[in-house]
Amino acid sequence: MNEPESLLPWRADVIQDFARSELFERTFQEGMDLVEETAAYLDGPGRQESKSLSRNAALGYASESMRLTTRLMQVASWLLVQRAVREGDMAPTAACEDRYRLAGEELSPAGDNGDEDMPNGLLSLLERSDRLYDRVRHLDRRMYVEAEDTAPHPVLSQIDRLKTALGGF
Repeated sequence: MNEPESLLPWRADVIQDFARSELFERTFQEGMDLVEETAAYLDGPGRQESKSLSRNAALGYASESMRLTTRLMQVASWLLVQRAVREGDMAPTAACEDRYRLAGEELSPAGDNGDEDMPNGLLSLLERSDRLYDRVRHLDRRMYVEAEDTAPHPVLSQIDRLKTALGGF
């Protein structure tokens, strides 16, 4: 992603501020807890519940559980990048790279595989993961994507130009 140099300091501050925020802490904890809860469900009760499903419902269950784990791994990866920024293991500008962005394609919404046949535990996890993914996608767009279309603050641009011209005062 090629960005104007004048945008990088502004975006770096936004990324750093978010990574240090209470919102990040809560979102990170929620995401990691949901990953653990999902793993425990799919390995335990979910596995048992899926054995009693019809063949078509079992195929739907497999599809939905794959969608669930894919979505949660995308969210967890994004959150881990933000944590790396917070802890100084990654520069905020490095976090702007496309490879660290949340996938742009929309995963099919839950329920395309016959909700009535899906176990309630899976449906609950799907709904919660969809809400979390939507929130993280909104944050990602606000911090990284929409910022590309936003002109930097004129005063900050002038300050950046002065810093460059004066060797970084």
